[in-house]
Amino acid sequence: MKETNNTDKFKFYTGLFTAKAVNHGLHVIKSAGTSLPGLIALKISKNFLSFLSKYCEKNIITVTGTNGKTTTAGLLAHILKINENTVLHNEKGANMLSGIASSLAVNYKPFTKFDYAVLESDEAYLTKLYDYLKANYLLVTNLFRDQLDRYGELDTTAKKIQEAISKNPALKLFINADDPMLSELGTENERIYFGFEDITYKNNIKESQAPPESVTCSCGKPLAYEKRFYAHIGHYYCESCSKSRPEPKYKAFAVIYDDYSEIYLKDNNGNEECFKTPLVGLYNAYNALAAIISAKELSISYEDIQKGLKTYKSVFGRAEKLKINNKNILIQLIKNPTGASEVLRTVNQNAAEKVLIIINDNYADGRDVSWLWDADFELLKDYPNNITVSGERAYDMAVRLKYAGVPAEKIEVKNDIKTAINHCINSIKENQQLIIMPTYTALLEMQKILK
Repeated sequence: MKETNNTDKFKFYTGLFTAKAVNHGLHVIKSAGTSLPGLIALKISKNFLSFLSKYCEKNIITVTGTNGKTTTAGLLAHILKINENTVLHNEKGANMLSGIASSLAVNYKPFTKFDYAVLESDEAYLTKLYDYLKANYLLVTNLFRDQLDRYGELDTTAKKIQEAISKNPALKLFINADDPMLSELGTENERIYFGFEDITYKNNIKESQAPPESVTCSCGKPLAYEKRFYAHIGHYYCESCSKSRPEPKYKAFAVIYDDYSEIYLKDNNGNEECFKTPLVGLYNAYNALAAIISAKELSISYEDIQKGLKTYKSVFGRAEKLKINNKNILIQLIKNPTGASEVLRTVNQNAAEKVLIIINDNYADGRDVSWLWDADFELLKDYPNNITVSGERAYDMAVRLKYAGVPAEKIEVKNDIKTAINHCINSIKENQQLIIMPTYTALLEMQKILK
């Protein structure tokens, strides 16, 4: 490592140890202020992240996109750890600048080197992150409409990601080939594409009644599809110009079961590998595929990737399974129309005796909850039991369910989240299942309640 300015080094370690002390204090008082240590570290040392990155021996991988970035980053970090690497990772999903700084400050062992950093980044903050550190790789999962009051339309978000990419010409990209919104990213960079050739369902998945999303080609004409897997994800092409889905480096096939998925990879020589992930749903199969391809490109063995997938434990709220008083709880974060619709399609409602939906409208959730009307809650209209709604926008959710065809007498409104959770848990028997679908800040409140 090159000699650095002693003042910068002093500020870095002052910020680091102060952040660790603040984090310890937060644990003592049982506060969930995950970004505060990072805010303090950055205040003391504005070059905190760039200085810390000098201790990385191998690669810094950043992960962004609308849906799946927390799970994808978590899977990749876990796989790298299985391979006996030291990895820094913002595993709690705090993905803005201060949250990333907090995670690194808390987890970094002073005066030592580490092999990898796997950093999940909010799409809008990626360009700021790249002002402070130079990543080797960027993995982009997908782009969907999400929090229009924060991000604007999809092309605005894509431009923000491209702005970040342009700051680092040497950046290598892992890109979802099945998402046309990503096709213009990094045209000057090395790009490795991943995607599915075909999907087979062997489960009780419900068919969405929502109309497919329309995406326009850069030439102004609507895209056509040979295969559409969900929303605007699939094998697309333009009938008016030469634009089409790019060819992935590996041919991937998914088989989706109720409780797990199998992913088959075939290379150009005809060799086939099968990976199994306990995460449910097609959207999680995409997350697993992204992590698998990234790990393979980082020279991680098949055995370590498979072991990592098998032993990965979901981050709180991301298809997480809990056991409370011998009752099964499945928590699925929802935050935008496409993500919510896929959760509604893939959760096995027939196996759940109770459903709880918690909707907040804080800044991190997005103030505008009109997205509820674009999500396919019609999938719940035939659910046989009562559905409980809670949170700051519980009544908005109740109205949405009524218009989705859920009988009014089957909709229970309990504004207080703790009351709603206790009610739902008490209303089911041992070994029965409760599915909880919260927005982000509701999930944070749940974390305190269920500890």
